[in-house]
Amino acid sequence: MATPSQHAETSDSTVTLYNSTNHYQPWSHREYKVYSRRWFVIFVVCIINMANAMIWICFSPITNYTTAYYDINDTQVNWLSLIYVVATIPFGLVATWLLDTLGLRASIILAAWLNLVGSIFRNLTTYDFIPHDSKFPVLMFGQFLAACAQPFIMFVPTKLAAVWFPDTQRATANTLASMSNPLGIMVANLIAPAMVKSVQDLPTLLWVCTGAAAFGTILATFGICSSRPPTPPSASAAEGTEPFFLGLKQLLKVKSYWILFMVFGCGLALFTAFTTFLEQMLCPRGYSNSFSGLCGALLIVCGAVGAVACGAIVDKTKRFEEVAKGCYVVALFGGIVFTEISRYRDNEIPIAIAIGTFGFFGFGAYPVCMEMAVEITYPVAEATSSGLLFISGQIQGVIYMVVAQFLTKPLPLAEQGLSNACGTSGNATAEFIPQDWTVPGLFLDGTMTFFTIIFLLCFRPVYRRLLAERIAGDDKILNQTVETSDTEAHEQRIQEDERDGYTS
Repeated sequence: MATPSQHAETSDSTVTLYNSTNHYQPWSHREYKVYSRRWFVIFVVCIINMANAMIWICFSPITNYTTAYYDINDTQVNWLSLIYVVATIPFGLVATWLLDTLGLRASIILAAWLNLVGSIFRNLTTYDFIPHDSKFPVLMFGQFLAACAQPFIMFVPTKLAAVWFPDTQRATANTLASMSNPLGIMVANLIAPAMVKSVQDLPTLLWVCTGAAAFGTILATFGICSSRPPTPPSASAAEGTEPFFLGLKQLLKVKSYWILFMVFGCGLALFTAFTTFLEQMLCPRGYSNSFSGLCGALLIVCGAVGAVACGAIVDKTKRFEEVAKGCYVVALFGGIVFTEISRYRDNEIPIAIAIGTFGFFGFGAYPVCMEMAVEITYPVAEATSSGLLFISGQIQGVIYMVVAQFLTKPLPLAEQGLSNACGTSGNATAEFIPQDWTVPGLFLDGTMTFFTIIFLLCFRPVYRRLLAERIAGDDKILNQTVETSDTEAHEQRIQEDERDGYTS
């Protein structure tokens, strides 16, 4: 990366400088340029993000085999996922500061190495020199290291989109980088049941995850050479953002952001809960690990399609609010239907349709809300506004997952004699006791219903970044994205916010 005394030159012989805070100095004649290397950077982020997600969730589709291999119970297996949620809360603040202060490169490389080292520690538990009683603690330590990596890579997409991509590609770039994490979850849901047919197969799965982490580490260490391109891609990228602590102070005054903070956090927490508990919810009614894995994969595939579609729509129209609210309503419907029909046997097709609907619209809202958080809080740094949203999801995730496990009940007497798919050999065993997830499902759906209503009635965003780009003179971009009526409405909302104490 260029130092304050160095400068980069574009093909048009336009010169720019970095200042001491890693931002571009003002230009007398602004020219914006994009670089093809941005696609390599986003590719590396996607690989690391996918590997991190595989490490995170690989045990959930094979809970029964994991309990048998490590001689633990299903609650301990759930903690292998829950540790990700817990670790992100304190380390998320560190990741936010690091991204805003040291830049993308430091965050990406740190995430890659934490991923790899954590995965290697997990592999050690498959060797005999680790005492049997120590295997689970070592496994949990490796999982913790990978969990610490998550915020350093999950907070990257919005900043990457802002500093490397033009306005017309920001939402798409954010979508690609963000969706790599659920794609990694999909891969884990597919390969874990396919590879692990007995407890002896589990070490192979761990080494596959390590291979993915090692590939990302090599690409990041030797391929990512700078945090920013030589010249900015847009007016807002050229202007830079607020310092970290000043940005936090600004966020406190944006009412719409805190509504989004709670609503987005709820959606992310519910996704984490459903992904972690999916196999445990389905197997008591006779649905196999393979079907649970396919449902998890379907959730992600439909979600990826929905995210790409929604990202393309908001890139073209900038209708962040309308798209996000529509996605939340339909995702809520899909979640309620899934909870109800998964209580009954032989409903494979309806369950698949419901989980696909939940995924398509739930994931469709994810990158839209992350990008909207940057829009409504500008000039607060991208990692600060989007990172705190993710932390909200992790905090709520801890609460919902703990409460959901507490609310599980024994299967009704009429079902206790029926076959299930929760055992290590197809029958119920002592290692894993099937539970009834009806009450936890209703709790999760009720929580999502409450926050969706709040979102629909109370959320009124102001797209400050788009307006700032117009003020900066980037009329061509804004004329293609925001209609006059929208601009007037947003200016009126800014005036209302400023009367309530917000000053940008």
